[in-house]
Amino acid sequence: MVKSGNGGVKVGILGQPYFRGQSIHKLDAKGRLRIPTKFRDVLQNNYTDALIVTIMGQCLVAYPPESWNRIEAKVLDFSQVEPEQRAFVRYFISSAEECEFDKNGRILIPPVLRQRAGLDQEVLLAGMLTSFEIWSKATWDKHMEWDEGYYQQVAKHIAAAGL
Repeated sequence: MVKSGNGGVKVGILGQPYFRGQSIHKLDAKGRLRIPTKFRDVLQNNYTDALIVTIMGQCLVAYPPESWNRIEAKVLDFSQVEPEQRAFVRYFISSAEECEFDKNGRILIPPVLRQRAGLDQEVLLAGMLTSFEIWSKATWDKHMEWDEGYYQQVAKHIAAAGL
């Protein structure tokens, strides 16, 4: 850990409280997942030590509560009758579950979320800076094959956006 100049604690050599990297883990028979130490350190040193987990496409996404609160604050301004906004709330927001850590550093992923993301025993966690994704390892591998073929096209769009 690196101390910041203002007395706060930041994680890692880059000095930002972001989730980075990938790791492979196993769900236990009850659906509990041990969160890697580097992700847990980001939570413990910069956020509330808990997660909000929801579905996004073929994976789950885990957010610190403070990040989730910002998402919900924006969603509160959505129309109550516009079909696309209601569909987003129905899919993404209504799926969200509060997941607290047990004494062993694990969260329980509810059965409905495990089923929707196709999680079995082997899962891959992928840091996405302000959140991290939880994938079935098999689904991740298939998705990466597709991404590799599509990467050049995506890279051109990202470069045009200034990166």
